[in-house]
Amino acid sequence: MKRLLLLVLVGCLSACLFYHYGRGLWYPYFLKIRGERTVEEVVHEIRQRPGIDFSAERYERLVLLGLKEERKLEVWGLKPSEDPELVAVFPFTGFSGDLGPKLNEGDGQIPEGIYSIEFLHPNSSYHLSLKLNYPNSWDQQKAREDGRTRPGSDIFIHGKSVTIGCIPIGDEGIEELFLMVAETGKENVEVILAPYDFRLREEVPAIEEIDWENELYQSIKLRLEELGVQFT
Repeated sequence: MKRLLLLVLVGCLSACLFYHYGRGLWYPYFLKIRGERTVEEVVHEIRQRPGIDFSAERYERLVLLGLKEERKLEVWGLKPSEDPELVAVFPFTGFSGDLGPKLNEGDGQIPEGIYSIEFLHPNSSYHLSLKLNYPNSWDQQKAREDGRTRPGSDIFIHGKSVTIGCIPIGDEGIEELFLMVAETGKENVEVILAPYDFRLREEVPAIEEIDWENELYQSIKLRLEELGVQFT
C-alpha cells in the first residue's frame, strides 16, 4: 500500500513538473488537437469573462512600464490634452537576471529600454504573449560598438510564472493585457522597461560590463517625463 501511494505521489509530481517545464514538448501537439486560435477569437473569449471592463475608446495610446526591481508592470492610458491614467498594475510572476540591460543571448537578462510590440501570439506555449522588438535599433547599435555579435532575441510579455529573460505576469494578467493591446492596436502601445522606478530614485545603477548606462537611463527618464507618467 505504501509503495502504491509512493508511486502515485511520484507520478503526480512528475506530471506537474512536465506540465510546467515541458510545455515546449507537449504544447505543440495540444495545439494540433485543439486547433490554433486567432487573436480575434481569443479576444472574444476573454470578453465573455466577468470583470473585464476595459474599453479602448477611452484611450488613444497605452504605455506599459515595466519596473524590474519592483517586479511589476504598470499600464497607463493616454488621452489627448489629459494626464495619463493608471489603468492596471500586473505583478511579475517570475523573474530572472539582475538590474541592467540585456547584452547577450542566454544571459537571462530582461531588457531595459524603450520598445514596441511586434505581434500578439494567441497560441503561445505560455498561454498568451506579446512579442517585443528587442533588439531594437539602439540595442543593435550598442552591440556593434561593444563588439557583441549575439545580443539575443525572442523577448515576450507572457503568462505562466517561469521565465529566462522575459516578463511573465500570470495567465489572468496576460489575458487582460492581451485584450488591452489587441483593442488599442499594437502600433499604439509603447513599452518602457526600467531597472527600477526613476520617479522615486534619481541615481542610476552602475553596470560594470558597459560604459553607456547613463545614456540609456537618461533616455528612459526623459521619455517618462515627456509622457507625463506620474507616481502610482
